[in-house]
Amino acid sequence: MANNKSNEKEKQGKKKFSRRKFLVRSGIGVGVALGVGYLTRPIWRRAIAHAVDTAEAMYLGDTKTPPIWFNITPDNRIILHSPKVEMGQGTFTGMAQMAAEELEVDMEKIEVIHAASESGNLDSFATGGSTSIASLWIPLRELAATMREMLKQEASVILGTSVEKLSISNGIISGGGQSISYGDVAGKVKEWTIPDVPLLKDRSSFKHIGKPLPRVDLKQKVFGAPIFGMDASMPDMLYGAVVRPDKIGATYVDADISEAEGMAGVVKIVQEKDFVGVVATSWTAAHNAKEAIKANWQIDREWQLKDIESMIEVGKGDPIVIQKTGNAKRVLKNEEDVIIAEFKSPIGAHAQIEPSGSLAYVEDDKVTVMIPTQVVKITRKEVADRLGIKVDKVNIIPTFLGGGFGRRLHTPNAIQAAVLSKAVGKPVKCFFTRKEEFQKDTFRPPTHHVLKAKLNDQGLIKAIEHNISSGDVMFGSALVPGIAEPIVGADVGAWRGGMIQYRRIPNFRAVSWRVKLPFATSWWRSLGLLANTFAIESFMDELALKAKMSPVDFRLAQIQDDKPGNRLKKVIETAAKASGYRDEIIDNRAMGFAASTDANTPCAQVAEVSIEDGEIKVHKVTCVMDPGISVNPDQVKAQCEGSIIMGMSAILFESMTVRDNELSPIIYGPYEMALMRNAPKEIDVILLENDDKPGAVGEPPLGPIGAAIANAVFKLTGKRPRSFPISIDA
Repeated sequence: MANNKSNEKEKQGKKKFSRRKFLVRSGIGVGVALGVGYLTRPIWRRAIAHAVDTAEAMYLGDTKTPPIWFNITPDNRIILHSPKVEMGQGTFTGMAQMAAEELEVDMEKIEVIHAASESGNLDSFATGGSTSIASLWIPLRELAATMREMLKQEASVILGTSVEKLSISNGIISGGGQSISYGDVAGKVKEWTIPDVPLLKDRSSFKHIGKPLPRVDLKQKVFGAPIFGMDASMPDMLYGAVVRPDKIGATYVDADISEAEGMAGVVKIVQEKDFVGVVATSWTAAHNAKEAIKANWQIDREWQLKDIESMIEVGKGDPIVIQKTGNAKRVLKNEEDVIIAEFKSPIGAHAQIEPSGSLAYVEDDKVTVMIPTQVVKITRKEVADRLGIKVDKVNIIPTFLGGGFGRRLHTPNAIQAAVLSKAVGKPVKCFFTRKEEFQKDTFRPPTHHVLKAKLNDQGLIKAIEHNISSGDVMFGSALVPGIAEPIVGADVGAWRGGMIQYRRIPNFRAVSWRVKLPFATSWWRSLGLLANTFAIESFMDELALKAKMSPVDFRLAQIQDDKPGNRLKKVIETAAKASGYRDEIIDNRAMGFAASTDANTPCAQVAEVSIEDGEIKVHKVTCVMDPGISVNPDQVKAQCEGSIIMGMSAILFESMTVRDNELSPIIYGPYEMALMRNAPKEIDVILLENDDKPGAVGEPPLGPIGAAIANAVFKLTGKRPRSFPISIDA
């Protein structure tokens, strides 16, 4: 729905959005594959990589039908059906603020719920990539403004006065000495007429956007309302458990179910071509029976961690150049004066508090699934395909997520719950155990980085190259069609954050080396950003030391003078000033600096660190980020704090291993994570707004924290951390 009445900035923004949307959607599509020859693939692949790296958030759902977004109740409340899921990031609150702004109502009148798939309000992109608020900035406001005008049109007929003479105050429409509520208007409408999109409110007149308002889901969470997937229930509900392999690469063959069939509480053992499951009257009965099933698995080979590490190595496989300016390869060919460094990262689990699972009910030819998922549309199609029914017969009802972080970007567990339900004709609730969640996670892949650089006579970078070897993130995902692999070549998720952001350097390039691992690796909060920034920003400090320059001044000298560069400079300068950044160690505390740009959002961080009783202690983190307009500044700051803690946990503690063909640890505790006592006493977040629209928020602040801590540790120990979790004994 074109906004032909918006102000000029928003018009320009939409034109830019449309062009980039085309680049992303067609650039990774068949058109590019057919339109270019084999010899030009490297050029086009770099163009696609750049387009993806700088693309603005897009919304791929309905933007023309306000009634499927808004339900006006008789008591004059507005229920907003969100196609984006709430997994703790505060999306519901930001959406409520944008909707309330254009609907001319107070926040108390807005209730946000998850849109069930049968509503038709589906987002093809899913919830992820830090895109929820950014992608809806124009569409949701347009929808709300259009809904407001629809209500005014109907009110003018009811009140017998022209639309121009009507005014609105908190959901009450007045004119000609009469008033009527939104709720009363909606109750009289039989068929809505949708007008052209009206003029959106100017930023200077915002009442809700830009304010640190309380979260709309706060009360539910504080009082423990049953809003999460594990809370889901239906009448006459049974419980399911699926037999899952402990070993990597195990394919189901068959199973001996004789012992399990007669166990207490067992309703039915369900054997399918690819799995065997139990339906029972209780969770305990289902899992006891599951343990009694003797499944046979086909396993091709045994794996150890050393086997995985030997696969993740720069130089193995086919290199794909994803970024190139000048001729870094030629400049760095002669190893004289070339500075080389290597970095590594481990396998990482999502470790979200709520395990995967769902509640499904197959009733005749209709299926209802209640599930914590980030991919409603994909889940619906997978269930429909498995049961051999049309997608409109499957209703996916998203719940609140007890942690997502990319783990719920594929939720095929809905298929298993649906199959079990169909077998018994009743609702079946089926969730992973904690052990299963750890072993069958879609992990953050391990990485290996080789960086090379050469300085000029002034101590600035003459050429730099980043090589990254990583398991898959995007490829193999349910979100990405298989045709993307030969076209794009390099895994977008694996190299996120892997490009060189210091573009005043005359010669730079980034090269991706793809590795297909024998276990599932996929989306993890910020994708490759944490590992890539850890490597690049640690290397930048190393180069600054060689150049005998302050790490801050060294970075600033390499940044291009354009809009992205100036925004990056500003966060770096602000972080250095706000933190009182210093190179000296004072009171056994050192400061580490790092910066990154992710999804067009620049972020710089300073970590103040000491080593006490053999442990790395982070005392304070100063974070400066420029996400453009902050719809809810308090929530943006909370996202920064959460990203910093999550990144710090990964950098200092988290790691999965492979032993005798099994991924482990399988429980919290052995899988070490940051605890309350490890959290910084202070996280100072400063938000800049050097853009006229909201940008990515949820993942960009996770980028710099690892390198910032590592750079501080180097100052304290004289040893450069080359891998994480960081060990000061290494």
